[in-house]
Amino acid sequence: MEAELNGSHTASLLWDKLPVKASVNTWGEEIYFEVPVKTEKENAVSVVQEGDIAYWPEGSSFCIFFGQTPMSTPTEIKPASPVNPLGRLLGDPKAWKSVKPGTDIEIKQA
Repeated sequence: MEAELNGSHTASLLWDKLPVKASVNTWGEEIYFEVPVKTEKENAVSVVQEGDIAYWPEGSSFCIFFGQTPMSTPTEIKPASPVNPLGRLLGDPKAWKSVKPGTDIEIKQA
């Protein structure tokens, strides 16, 4: 699935490290996996939208939000701790529901 990155410094750091291959972890309706980027919080947010992609500084991880996490409320999608927004998915976020923990993934420049 394609995604669009924002113009943040964190997004630029990730772009420069692509392609990245990893095995995914899931946390509710979130997929995350470690990436070779180490950076601090940048415009970090505690609430995201379905379809957002982000960088989790505490776990040096790329996150794909496609629905509720265990920390979410009925009206807000919440990551485990603040994340740096990276951009948005361009496809249907619910397509990620079928991805299971341990699935191999690759993110690359389009």
